Amino acid sequence: MNKTYISAKLIMGDQLNSRHPWFDSVDNNVCFVFMEVRSETDYVKHHIQKVVAIFDSMRKFAQEIENKGHHVHYLKITDPENKPTITENLKSICSKFSVQELHYQLPDEYRVDQELKQLKNKLGITVFESDTNHFLTYREEFGEFFKGKKSFLMENFYRHMRVKHDILMDTFGKPLGGKWNFDQENRKKVPKNHQIKTVPLSNKDITKVLEDINQSGIKTIGEISPGQFSWTTTRKEALELLENFISIALPFFGTLQDAMTENHWYLYHSRLSFAMNVKLLSPIEVIKRVEKAYLENPNKYELNQIEGFIRQILGWREYMRGIYWSQMPNYSKLNFFKYERPLPAWYWNGNTKMNCLKHAIDQSLKFSYAHHIQRLMVTGNFALLAGVNPDEVDNWYLGIYIDAFEWVEITNTRGMSQFADGGIVGSKPYVSSASYINKMSDYCGSCHYSYDKKVGQNACPFNSLYWNFFDQNFDKLRSNPRLGMMLNVWNKMAPPDRTALISQAQYYLERIDTL
Repeated sequence: MNKTYISAKLIMGDQLNSRHPWFDSVDNNVCFVFMEVRSETDYVKHHIQKVVAIFDSMRKFAQEIENKGHHVHYLKITDPENKPTITENLKSICSKFSVQELHYQLPDEYRVDQELKQLKNKLGITVFESDTNHFLTYREEFGEFFKGKKSFLMENFYRHMRVKHDILMDTFGKPLGGKWNFDQENRKKVPKNHQIKTVPLSNKDITKVLEDINQSGIKTIGEISPGQFSWTTTRKEALELLENFISIALPFFGTLQDAMTENHWYLYHSRLSFAMNVKLLSPIEVIKRVEKAYLENPNKYELNQIEGFIRQILGWREYMRGIYWSQMPNYSKLNFFKYERPLPAWYWNGNTKMNCLKHAIDQSLKFSYAHHIQRLMVTGNFALLAGVNPDEVDNWYLGIYIDAFEWVEITNTRGMSQFADGGIVGSKPYVSSASYINKMSDYCGSCHYSYDKKVGQNACPFNSLYWNFFDQNFDKLRSNPRLGMMLNVWNKMAPPDRTALISQAQYYLERIDTL
């Protein structure tokens, strides 16, 4: 006979917060429910490392709380009684254990939020919701902060967050160093002969998780090697990675955070985003630990390194979540430029002669990771210049990156990267010609195409596509104050030069899958 429980508490794969009040004491009348469910693995085709990392994190987290005395019911992807959706599994579990009430934590994704809101009607029992106790803002805070404003300026929100949480502030309520933002100092290329100081990677055995995924028939993308899987899937590992990042990489992070190189796949980036997004680490503990390192040893760290890192979490991460909950579900349908082109086939295999794209895509397929400039100014930049449907771009980013969960992915992709939201997130489209990529990377020197050629044989596609983008979207962009100079340059360009650039762009667009 099955044990009965008064309460079941649902833990989703991105809710692995061991410091949540739910775990403060053991209650034998409570069962914690985990499930590896097909509705979550199949809504887009995910990278194999992403699925492995989430399942491995869930299994280890469940084991940890069970070792502390909590009751756990865990449905693996291969369990015969595992059903395709969250709701179906909960119906079965509540019936099996005679559950009288269900508790869940607020999900981070809109589609899951909508499903869980229906549980009371579907299960016929009392349903309670709780906060995840993870983020630095509540869902509605962003909307309240910008109520009545015409635009959502991230810098204003970031300063509000700095003051609210007393981060990098002096005793007079002013920002340390006299400036809120050191972004201008954080745009350097990797210097020649620079010896990259690498944060050690941890390898772990994920054979059993991988076997279960393969047995279940989940369709995935990307590569995985059981002997080279380096993502943190426990809180202990994540805390160790944080300390190693602070000690080794943080002194260089800010200055080189936008740099790209063929010689290293993560450079001085922390690789903590996955651990934070599944809540093994809280953003405030990461921020406070980095701030503490600076305050205790200001001779080791320059303020621009610290502020640049903290801004990504305290400012940008919370800002993205705020945009998401204030704009969904309509945000997922925005297509400002009305683009319809399919994503080029080589986004799925890296088979392109454009070295920057080949490297960024190969790296993404191999490690399920690329840093923000590779995503924004290489893969995202090309997709925008080429007129790719933002739905396809969204699905690619959401699937391929280990840290991509819709609340943070779609606002970065459809907003910041593709300008499909018409300027809700970004004040202008983030497009560039090859000159920017050459300035920030070592990709161009060994490329099939010439970064300094605009037209003709082997001219870099980014160059003609860049000017074609302004030509095709001139009317939509003419009122944007940040684009006035470039639109002026295009207007004043000699007609034969403009014709040549447009012809070159069209030639490339017609052959996009062979570039």
